[in-house]
Amino acid sequence: MLQISQLTLPVDHADTDIRPALLKRLGVADTDLRGFTIKQRAIDARRQHVSFSYTLLAEVENESRVLKSLVKDTQICAAPDETYRQLPLRGEHVISSRPVIVGTGPCGLFAGLLLARAGCKPILLERGKAAGDRARDVTGFWRRGWDFNPESNVQYGEGGAGTFSDGKLYTQIRDREHRIPWLLKEMVAAGAPEDILIKARPHIGTDRLIKVVRHVREEIISLGGEVRFGARVSDIVIEQDTLRAVVLADGSVIEGAPIIFAIGHSSRDTFEMLHRHGVPFEAKPFSVGVRIEHPQRLVDQMLYGKWAGHPRLGSAPYKFVAHCPTGRAAYSFCMCPGGLVVAANSEPGTVVTNGMSSYAREEANANSGFMVDINPKDYGEHHPLAGIEFQRQIERAAYRLGGGNYHAPAQLLGDFMAGRASSGQGKVKPSYEPGVVWTDLRECLPEYVIDTIKLAVPEIAKKLPGYHLDDAILTGAETRSSSPARIPRDPHTLLCTTIKNFYPAGEGAGYAGGIISAAADGMRVAEAVLRAV
Repeated sequence: MLQISQLTLPVDHADTDIRPALLKRLGVADTDLRGFTIKQRAIDARRQHVSFSYTLLAEVENESRVLKSLVKDTQICAAPDETYRQLPLRGEHVISSRPVIVGTGPCGLFAGLLLARAGCKPILLERGKAAGDRARDVTGFWRRGWDFNPESNVQYGEGGAGTFSDGKLYTQIRDREHRIPWLLKEMVAAGAPEDILIKARPHIGTDRLIKVVRHVREEIISLGGEVRFGARVSDIVIEQDTLRAVVLADGSVIEGAPIIFAIGHSSRDTFEMLHRHGVPFEAKPFSVGVRIEHPQRLVDQMLYGKWAGHPRLGSAPYKFVAHCPTGRAAYSFCMCPGGLVVAANSEPGTVVTNGMSSYAREEANANSGFMVDINPKDYGEHHPLAGIEFQRQIERAAYRLGGGNYHAPAQLLGDFMAGRASSGQGKVKPSYEPGVVWTDLRECLPEYVIDTIKLAVPEIAKKLPGYHLDDAILTGAETRSSSPARIPRDPHTLLCTTIKNFYPAGEGAGYAGGIISAAADGMRVAEAVLRAV
């Protein structure tokens, strides 16, 4: 099998055009091409010269001869073996007691799935609700005036924070063990669209992701595992430097060997409880900023030019990094084409923003986090959890600035750049619910964050003409790009460096950033658990 990369075809090509283009690239006759499959399809929109770039797998007659004749084409090679084979996925593993997993985000769910398939019958504990009930609480808070529920929200509940996002399934992590292709296939089997297997930047969307996480949960249960909702871990039991059990808010004590903490980046009360028990933490960099909204049609024109609106392309995404002369950087985060800006707080009396898209990405606006890098020296290195308080201060200031009723403070980009408060919306309608208050974001964000965004806007506009639209909307505050702390773990066993039987995992522990990287880390931890049996 050969792998052929960067086979370029125009936007309006027909599916029947792929085979002739492949034959020409390989220099073989039609009869010599036994067959081919699409491994990946990407949109190449550099300099608005839009095209599709394919990676194909092809089976040909006399493969070695063909490969030798194409030695100068560095984008053709023998197809690599990308089989996930870290562990047998089914079998019986004898362990002293059932594994306990705290958290049912992608990390906890896929750790639980591997352990369940291995016969370990894990117990998964989730402080929030099942995906369907959780979605009702969240949308009720956004759109129906329901009270904020501190145990069932965008951050807490089945599926984790990624359930209410764009559902992006790509990452920049190294994947030598080929966990990512395996994960994508599992998600398709669980109800995700099949196109995630070939899209270079696949996504599911909130509307499809709920079905996927429910399916994974049901398989874990069918294999003898348990998933308990409304099960907040309020304490732990450590004896002789070994984590023996977790204590739930209702007083229940659950022993486990091992115990995996996959709690996500926003379980602040759990971080604080673990720290009180001597669990080691390290402060780490993260980012804060705002959500920025533009009309999706404008973004399509920025990226796709004359091809904007073509049904094959869909809503255009963008990505940027701007390095400012002050030494700080600003970057786009969780860009949501055709999406919504949503309330994403996990504590009462705070305002946090995030972005969300459905699979179709058909909303009127595009939004993205406009983030500025923050280092421990910015918020104080005296305490490893100081970043949590730094985030809280910004979130509480945003809550007050928004009127104290979970409305978010918002400002037009033109007013922001001119240093004046906004008094109303322009041509772009804000999508944030429950609603926005027009104000001056300087009152809730650090001055260096404001200055960095101002410096970055004209630099971004050089590559994305129209980005500096005066009527673009900035909504604050975005503070949950990643965990503000890390729990150190042994690089080989993946155990906590100072406490036995304790596996820190995923985003909350500081080892992932996004759905796929968190799920892959859950797999890594499950593999480590099974190796230790």
